[in-house]
Amino acid sequence: MGLLSGLENKGIDIDGHLRQIGVDPVALRTPGHTGVTPMQYAALFYALMNDSKDECLGLFSRPFKPGSFALTAREGLSASDLRDAIKRMTSALNVLQDDITFSLQVQGDEAGMHMQATVPSGHIAPFAEETMVRVMWRLAAWLINVPLPVLHFSFTYPKPLQPELYDLVFPATRLYEQAAFGFWFKSSELKTPVSRDEPALRSFLTDAYTQVLSPPRNFGTVSQRVRNCLMRSYPQWPSLEEVASRIRTTPSSLQRHLAAEHTSLQWLKDDLRRDLAISRLSSSRVSLVQLASELGFSDSPTFQRAFKRWTGQTCGTYRAR
Repeated sequence: MGLLSGLENKGIDIDGHLRQIGVDPVALRTPGHTGVTPMQYAALFYALMNDSKDECLGLFSRPFKPGSFALTAREGLSASDLRDAIKRMTSALNVLQDDITFSLQVQGDEAGMHMQATVPSGHIAPFAEETMVRVMWRLAAWLINVPLPVLHFSFTYPKPLQPELYDLVFPATRLYEQAAFGFWFKSSELKTPVSRDEPALRSFLTDAYTQVLSPPRNFGTVSQRVRNCLMRSYPQWPSLEEVASRIRTTPSSLQRHLAAEHTSLQWLKDDLRRDLAISRLSSSRVSLVQLASELGFSDSPTFQRAFKRWTGQTCGTYRAR
């Protein structure tokens, strides 16, 4: 697993962390193993990050200290548009580490976040390239609150043996053996305004790593607007009428649109509450009573029954792993 490569290359034993999330270290390293589940991946990431005090898990010559991602995101949040956001974020990243030079480049109708290795070997681990490209693309799209279609992704390593495995995570043309890595999009997108605010960022940061590292979920247009509304309101949970008012429609029309996208306000609320619960249980010592209150449940037993229904595990079992 690329997730483990940085720490293993530094001689850090991670087998204990694998056992804690229910994964046999020997079996995982056996050819043909199916890997870990998304939930195990997220739990493992948070456990390793908290223990190593490195948000990039040893992939670079010096650690990304806790708060580095939040600092980069806040730099983007303070910008007026995507152009300014990318410039601010690349400047922050160039201060936070020494192995890559980040920059915004514009070439005619195309613009891109350009990432050039500066390490003596001129080589960045493939997983590190993929992580940086994916995280910064997803963060840029989150800041402008609309999709950011990519024209092509660039990587410096050779084309993998099974390139189709990358179709979901990098859904555009992928160029290999390039001089630098990054992602490219229409330069007209640079004028798109940054439309997130501080409350939305605080909500996003509760589980930002899972959101930017995992493959995107395809919410419909109205569903995404509703989810964004719920995220901005957290820890308050608005009613159907309040959500409809905030996105400038009527409750009946909102229900029809959500039904057409095969979802409902309750489903979207539970989906967000599940994500927040997983994040809080993975990365904090918050009591179940307090977490139940934050998530809008009447009491702790009701929350715990919901968590068991969502994940198949009790809160205690999940937190222990």
